[in-house]
Amino acid sequence: MKKLDPYIAGMTWGWTGVRGTWGNGKAEKSMELMKQRLNVNWTAIAFGALQEHPQSTEIPYWEAPTVTDDEVIWAIRKAKSMGLKVVLKPVVNVRNGTWRAHINFFDMDVPCEPKWSEWFAAYEAFILHYAAIAEETGCELFCIGCEMVQTDRRELEWRELIAKVRNVYSGPITYNCDKYQEDHVKWWDAVDIISSSGYYPIAAWEEQLDRIEAVVKHHGKQFFFMEAGVPSRTGSEHLPNDWGLQGSPDEEVQKRYYETMFTSCDRRGWVSGFMLWDWPPRLYDLSDASANDDYCMYGKQAESVIAQYYTRKTSD
Repeated sequence: MKKLDPYIAGMTWGWTGVRGTWGNGKAEKSMELMKQRLNVNWTAIAFGALQEHPQSTEIPYWEAPTVTDDEVIWAIRKAKSMGLKVVLKPVVNVRNGTWRAHINFFDMDVPCEPKWSEWFAAYEAFILHYAAIAEETGCELFCIGCEMVQTDRRELEWRELIAKVRNVYSGPITYNCDKYQEDHVKWWDAVDIISSSGYYPIAAWEEQLDRIEAVVKHHGKQFFFMEAGVPSRTGSEHLPNDWGLQGSPDEEVQKRYYETMFTSCDRRGWVSGFMLWDWPPRLYDLSDASANDDYCMYGKQAESVIAQYYTRKTSD
């Protein structure tokens, strides 16, 4: 069984992967500060390609605003030059703003309507392209999808895609399921590592970990949170996945959420770590940290919580 390091002290870098924002001095400084300030040993190089709408069957990943291949390769090599291990995470987004979880088609083919087979053909080309880059650059993990809830039921197509990825990429493979979906994916046996987005309300961590633990034990596979985090915003600790929630900047909310999440997960030896959300390629000025209400923790109270936790977990 392919496994990762004993503990994944990770951070997601680069989202959403807008062309022209990687491979320059600001991006380089951002990644360096991420490692210096958070004591990470892993990073997820994450970026998105756009399909027009939820029923589109074309994913033109080679077009702007998606970062170029050269930018992706630059980010991987930069991370590796700093001693970080890398999970490459290409994601499909929807140009009209619909969340990718709602990409969906009729279960049975209907004439003159878009079909699952057409969409998976486009998605396969997209994923295999970046799987080849992951292999070429020696990425330690490859993520084949993120939070694609309506696609999860298409078990046969996912199994076929995973088999094709293994012909291109020799390392371990994971799928980043959405929150609350860990026990609904029927094809965990086909991947090497189980991962999910852990945007759970601050008071619900113990309950949700109990549920996820049953899945992990059933499959006997390594597990980590491919995404987890919270905006530094009043009220966000109760809806950490809602990036548009109205509220005022509040560093204490973010700090308290991380403390609670880490404490709960520390009691579960099967949680192999986090790829926290998220660290942008262009950071705000440090003097603006207290006014920033997004997920990034640069210069905020949560930053030291994460750094201290990661230092302890990687030195145990």
